[in-house]
Amino acid sequence: MNMKQFTYTSITGDICVTVQPYFLQSHSFVEKSQFMWSYHVQIKNQGDVPYQLINRYWRITDAHGRISEVSGEGVVGEQPVLNPGEFFEYTSGTPLSTPSGFMLGYYEMETPEGDLMRVKIPEFSLDSHFANSSIN
Repeated sequence: MNMKQFTYTSITGDICVTVQPYFLQSHSFVEKSQFMWSYHVQIKNQGDVPYQLINRYWRITDAHGRISEVSGEGVVGEQPVLNPGEFFEYTSGTPLSTPSGFMLGYYEMETPEGDLMRVKIPEFSLDSHFANSSIN
């Protein structure tokens, strides 16, 4: 069953973050309450100052309201520098024990002068066709 894919975007200062989540049915085990998603992220520097992505923070909430938090250096093992007009893309994933949930978070980005900026990652919905039709 194909589900419509949604794209979520937020802009903080000169940084635009776009996320597109995908339910991975082939990597999920419904009978064991193991549901897997991937999400593709694009981070674009729309300004005239370079930024380096230093840290990340994610808050993941399942359909029962259980929250898990993930934080650490960079993303997918990298701390990319985005020069003016450049973007960085990566794909990652997360498991849930429920057929739906949502994620949100932020990136800590730094200018060459050492100024830190917290860049919002848009809240996005993790929905599978195994979830009931009520809104989380």
